[in-house]
Formats: sequence, structure tokens, C-alpha cells
Amino acid sequence: MKAVRLRAPGGIDQLEVAELPDPGAPGAGEIVVRLRASSLNYHDYKVVLGDIPTEDGRIPMSDGAGDVIAIGAGVTDFKPGDAALSLFFPNWPDGAPIEGGFSGVPGDGADGYACELVRAPASAFTRVPKGYSHAEAATLTCAGLTAWRALVVEGHLKAGDRVLVQGTGGVSIFALQFAKAMGATVIATSSCDTKLDRLKAMGADHVINYKTTPKWGTAARAWTGGIGVDHVVEVGGAGTLPQSLSAARVGGHISLIGVLEGLEGPIPTALIMRKQVRLIGITVGTRRSQLDMIAAIEANGIRPVIDKHFPLEELGDAFRYQESGRHFGKIAVDI
Repeated sequence: MKAVRLRAPGGIDQLEVAELPDPGAPGAGEIVVRLRASSLNYHDYKVVLGDIPTEDGRIPMSDGAGDVIAIGAGVTDFKPGDAALSLFFPNWPDGAPIEGGFSGVPGDGADGYACELVRAPASAFTRVPKGYSHAEAATLTCAGLTAWRALVVEGHLKAGDRVLVQGTGGVSIFALQFAKAMGATVIATSSCDTKLDRLKAMGADHVINYKTTPKWGTAARAWTGGIGVDHVVEVGGAGTLPQSLSAARVGGHISLIGVLEGLEGPIPTALIMRKQVRLIGITVGTRRSQLDMIAAIEANGIRPVIDKHFPLEELGDAFRYQESGRHFGKIAVDI
């Protein structure tokens, strides 16, 4: 089978196309999937750069969607010909986060989906939303489920809530879509006025250019009449958290998802206490939550936003495009 491997110590130029042995017949409880698509996440980018160390020759990419071509004894959730969607945490079916979960994350602690074939436990996959293409399905594993967990599972989002999303990456776009589908009001930020126009066209109720309005958290709170927002989908990390805290209402909820603006920095802890904000770290979610998200997507007719497609052989170019920051939504890889 064809695959892309990452040579140590990492770097986009260290991605190589290789011919590897097929995975073989499925054992009991296993399926073999002919992968058709993946999609890029910031986590994949950090792995490829070598900032998240992996063993030499690792097959990257945490997202994978394809067709089941064989099933092992005892498999009842799938049959040959079914479309299947990977899980970021294949060993986390439900409940509280598990210790050492990253050891099984595809493209990180284990080989991922930048390849044509994979053999895995059937429990490492779910069904895909009805009517979705493979590329559309492959956007959900990391970005879609992260946004879903942040707002619905942990945030208990309800109609009438006010949600602040940052930027136009995959998680933020999904958060906008889920929030609007559930009747929430959305404030969105970007440094690009053209992207802000696209966010408004997607349903954002108010947009803020964070370059021209550096105190965008204060501006967001002012737009709510001084009350603040109920939810912040925080993808920047330490560099943007102070403004997110400024935007949040008393008793608000901040989902810390990304570190685009730094791994560490000054945090106004007194403001966290004064506002009694609930600040929670979010790293994707469970198999149960993925199935719930898929049901919600089908009920609301949500379709992912895919900016551009790259073939598997041009995975390096896909990461360079991601690195440029020009994308709006997800970047797909066709396998």
C-alpha cells in the first residue's frame, strides 16, 4: 500500500511517500478500511514539525475516513461496503478522560491515516453522517468533535446563549455552525476583513477584527450590553486568554482548546476568580460523543467547510498551505 511516513526528527521536508506491506486480514473484532480521505489539524502540523516527538517512520494524520473492505469474527457494527470514520482516541469509548490516552492516538502515539489501508479494532471507528463524502467525514474526527465537546458536552449549550469563537480554523467554524444550529448568538473574530464577511454570511451575529481592535474581549462584552458571553471557544492559548476572560460573563465557560498564541504566559488569575469562570482544557472527545455529534449533524443538515483538497502524495504542500494561514475551514487530503 502507499503511505506517507515522517522521518525523525521531523519537519515538512521529512515527509516521504513509501510503499508498505498491506495490513493483512482482520482478526476477531477487527476491520480493514480502505482509506479515502483525511484532513489537517494543528495537532498533525505539530507532529510533522517534530514539536510532538514520534518514532522514526511514523505515519501521520489523526483523521481518516474510508470504506470497510473486510471484517473479522464478532464484528456487528460494520459490514463490507460501509463507510467508516476514525476516532482520535480509539481507546476512550465514554466517560471521564483516561490516563495515557495519547499512546493510542493515530498519527501520534500510533500510526495514523496518511495511507491507503488500515487494520484496526472496529471500536476505533464509527459510522459517518448520511450523505457525507469521505472528505467531509474526515473533517469531523478532531475539529468537529472538539467543537462539539466544548459547547455541548462540557458547555451544555442552549438556545439564547452567547458564544465567542476565534479565527477561521476548523474548530472555530464547526463551533459557529453548532452554536447557530442550537439557537445561540455568535461573536466571531479574525484578522482578515474578507474572512469576517464570510463568517457573517455563515450566520455570525457580530464580528471583530482583532488586529484593528486589540481589546476584542472588551469589545465583545460591550456588544452584549456589558454582560459578557456565556461560552468562549479559546484556540489561541496563553496569548489570547486574557481577552477571552474579559469577554466572558460572570460564571461563564471557557474551553481551552489550542495554543496558537503560545504555550505559556501571564494569566489574570484574579479575574478568573472574580468572574467565577469555568475554564476547562479540551482535547477532542469520546466515541459516544462522536456518535451524538453525527446524529446532530444529520438532524440539522450541517456540512463542513472545506477550503482546499490535496492528494496524499502532496501532503507536504498541504501542510505548507496550512502554515500560510490562508485557509478558511478545513484542508482535506484525498487518498
